[in-house]
Amino acid sequence: MDSPPSLTQTIKAEAQRLGFSLTGVTTPDPPPHAAFYARWLADGRHGSMGYLAEARARARRADPRLILPECRSILVLGIPYDSPSSLEDKPGTRGKVAAYAWGEDYHLALAGKLSALVTFIETAAGRPVPNRWYTDTGPVLERDLAQRAGLGWIGKNSCLIHPKKGSYFLLAEILLGLELEPDLPFTTDHCGSCTRCLDACPTGCILPDRSLDARRCISYLTIELKDEIPIDLRDKTGDWVFGCDICQQVCPWNRFAAKNGDPAFAPRRGVPQPDLIEELSLTPETFNRKFKNSPVKRAKRRGYLRNVAVALGNSGDPAAIPALERALDDPEPLVREHAAWALKKLKDEER
Repeated sequence: MDSPPSLTQTIKAEAQRLGFSLTGVTTPDPPPHAAFYARWLADGRHGSMGYLAEARARARRADPRLILPECRSILVLGIPYDSPSSLEDKPGTRGKVAAYAWGEDYHLALAGKLSALVTFIETAAGRPVPNRWYTDTGPVLERDLAQRAGLGWIGKNSCLIHPKKGSYFLLAEILLGLELEPDLPFTTDHCGSCTRCLDACPTGCILPDRSLDARRCISYLTIELKDEIPIDLRDKTGDWVFGCDICQQVCPWNRFAAKNGDPAFAPRRGVPQPDLIEELSLTPETFNRKFKNSPVKRAKRRGYLRNVAVALGNSGDPAAIPALERALDDPEPLVREHAAWALKKLKDEER
């Protein structure tokens, strides 16, 4: 006769029902890479993301119990999004958006799932359970916790990789004042001698120590950086207008990734492969309408059109010249400056 499932197994089953195909439990002990992270900050590799270096946040990343003193377990979850291989090329001068941003903003999409899971946990436990949950929003080293919870290993591109599901998934964590059965850490490194991600990165942002120099990362340049993109990096960003998937696309382990992830992240019309010439004409109103509840809003209109202008400059398509000339009158100086750079690049290539 089979024994009844444990509380931990029951919680994991509910998490999977909610769409979290990866589930694991770890302890609230300090994460193993806390000191490494401190050195990464000290080297300035976080760029302009000053919030990462705030003293209170640094202390909490080094000790999850400072976030929730009652914490006895951390439930780590992974939910898949669509693979870039699911797209077919469209004609025209197109840009690229990182696959995780094709659908609804994951902060919004996962909030309801995490809240529902906490309610389930409290019902299953028969009492209120102290908790804090995050999805790329709190001061936790989530890939460290995920590896310790058995979800995969941290690859050379710094992404968490699962041996059967690849790396196209988003992570979330629930700190719980509840004792759950911890999983064994994932201790095997399956990257071996492969260097495809390092070789493919156009800006050389992937470092030999499995970290990134954010200041050179296309995702940072097109999302987090609020000022001008350094001139020496503009031609290296290619046609990426929000984020970047290159290091994941070349990773051999993503041949195991499912093409389609959670329905919440299914592509919106016009987002995965935006028509760059059309995008450059977005007004504040049309931008807000198109990207309502989308991760792309994080770049704001001025940052997004800055990226679009650079991508047009990199396209080599002279048909973009009229749109770029009109952008020279954009109300945002950031857009005007990058449009001027793109115009010069295209006209120089015509000579």
